[in-house]
Amino acid sequence: EFYMAYADYNILMDMTEELLRTIVKKVKGSLQFTITSTEGNETKEIQLDFEKPFQRIDMIEELEKHVGKLPPLEDTPEVAATLQKLCEEKKVDVPPPKTVARMLDKLVGSFVEPMCVQPTFLMNHPQVMSPLAKWHRSKPGQVERFELFINCLEYLNAYTELNAPMVQRDLFLDQLKQKDQNDDEAMDYDDTFCQALEYGLPPTAGWGLGVDRLTMLLTNQPTIREVLLFPLMKPQDTTTDASTPASQVPSGQV
Repeated sequence: EFYMAYADYNILMDMTEELLRTIVKKVKGSLQFTITSTEGNETKEIQLDFEKPFQRIDMIEELEKHVGKLPPLEDTPEVAATLQKLCEEKKVDVPPPKTVARMLDKLVGSFVEPMCVQPTFLMNHPQVMSPLAKWHRSKPGQVERFELFINCLEYLNAYTELNAPMVQRDLFLDQLKQKDQNDDEAMDYDDTFCQALEYGLPPTAGWGLGVDRLTMLLTNQPTIREVLLFPLMKPQDTTTDASTPASQVPSGQV
């Protein structure tokens, strides 16, 4: 994860494309390569092409092509009711809590993310889904954010950083409302962060890449455990006997 001063999400999209092309060329020897994809009991080969310009999809514009015109995407009971009815009509399952952000996320997952097989920037998220990103300079209700998808899986998240402390405070308060609805993914209120913004943050863009997922992709591994340096689910032999030195007994089992 890194931050770049005097940059925005457009600069980071161009940098991301250049960076990944360089990595893929170095590791695979070509900008086109094949991966094995498994869905249920079906396994298929997918040819990925990093040489072509990455596809760029406006999230809300594309979603509206599939589900019709959406209301202004604000976190209100009226918008929530509209989206819940839409999810029911489109047979999109949304486990509780049915917040505006969660329903939008499920709708995008059902109708837009399946289009992201080749390297794709899914961009311009709704503000209600992006509490740390800066508002879009020309699209009301949206923010300057993008995610990179490859084979319908997210690899990267980046955005123009919100550097207005009062706006950030209001967005944190909106997140607390979602927490009150038992949304575990909603962010906590961070007043220290808001105080830091009051001292001044220049125009900045933030970027984070899932290195483990990228390693999976380049080595064609089916699970993330195969590429973790310190697997969290590593098997342990928990049996001990009187001949086992205390120094070799797993911690917490003495």
